[in-house]
Amino acid sequence: SAEDAESKNKLNDQLKDYITQWRDERSKEEEELKRLKEKQAKRKEIRIEQEKKLSQQKRAEEEKIKKEETERRDAEALTKKKDLEDAERKRQEMMAAQKEKGGKKSQAPAMDARKEMSKSKEQVEEEMKISLSIRIKPLSLEEMDSDELRNKTNSIWNTIVELETDKYDYEQRHLDQDYEFKELAERQKLQLRNKAIKKGLDPESFTGAHPPTIHMFSKYERRTDTRTYGDRKKLYEGGAEVLRSEMLETAWKDKHTEWSKRPKARLPKWFGVRPGKKEGDPETPEGEEDAAEEAVEEEEEDYEEEEEEEEEEEEE
Repeated sequence: SAEDAESKNKLNDQLKDYITQWRDERSKEEEELKRLKEKQAKRKEIRIEQEKKLSQQKRAEEEKIKKEETERRDAEALTKKKDLEDAERKRQEMMAAQKEKGGKKSQAPAMDARKEMSKSKEQVEEEMKISLSIRIKPLSLEEMDSDELRNKTNSIWNTIVELETDKYDYEQRHLDQDYEFKELAERQKLQLRNKAIKKGLDPESFTGAHPPTIHMFSKYERRTDTRTYGDRKKLYEGGAEVLRSEMLETAWKDKHTEWSKRPKARLPKWFGVRPGKKEGDPETPEGEEDAAEEAVEEEEEDYEEEEEEEEEEEEE
């Protein structure tokens, strides 16, 4: 019908409007997304350039610091080398003056010991290398002939022999000093032992790392205790232990006397034969055996009662 066709046309027009509106919004969103991606890419490029500049600046600063450090070290090494050269020159002049005078060879002037001890191992090695480079001068072998070479080798050999003899002498002197130190320590220990014995103390009391403890006679008297350990131990002997031992001794003696006064019981018969009886011995009458057995039983009962009484007293 005409109405249905009109309604369908209206719906189609509305759908077309919705689709065109959705397409316009979608295109706007895509354009916005594209713009944001381009902006992000530009920011990344800017950040990479900034990082490159910062890294170059940091590298330049590090190189500058390293350069300044190397220049400072070179200047220090140069000044140190000059000082060592001056000291070596003075030493050589002094040695030459002494040789001319005919005097004995003396050692180099002593340097500040505290300053030398405060130096590190690397500093000492560096100074040693500098001093050796000053003392040991390079040989111009090409300009020397055979006689000069022979004389030079002989002089080097003589210096080596002299240095080795000095080294041996110093080593022997060191060993002798060690032995003397040990002997002096032993003498000191012996003197301290004798001193401790004179004062009535343990011989090893003064030889330890710490001084000996002083035992006072008592806390009321201000004088040292010279008594031995045995004498001091006897002071605490006695008291309740002595009384208890005396009581046990008297009780044991009383019971021993009672036990010794008991009538001697005969052994019971075993299959009609008394143990320990010989074949030729006469038989004992029956009445005596019964009386002896009764006496033994009474004594055992009395003994058990006494033991029970003692246990009760100890519990109380």
